[in-house]
Amino acid sequence: EAGSEDIDILPNGLAFISSGLKYPGLKSFASDKPGEIFLMDLNEDNPRAVELRISRGFDLASFNPHGISTYVD
Repeated sequence: EAGSEDIDILPNGLAFISSGLKYPGLKSFASDKPGEIFLMDLNEDNPRAVELRISRGFDLASFNPHGISTYVD
């Protein structure tokens, strides 16, 4: 609903998407909602973004993702 800020696509077709960036001067469509990370499998016929659950203990209220990158070992 708020759009994506960044996306990183792995060689296997999985895409990680950051969403929810709040930045001074930019209109926020969901100012009261914390940031989110989504996963999308681009190998599927009808891929759709699924919100990933973030570990307990993480400060979700202040989560404001700006960019995303992955490390493949």
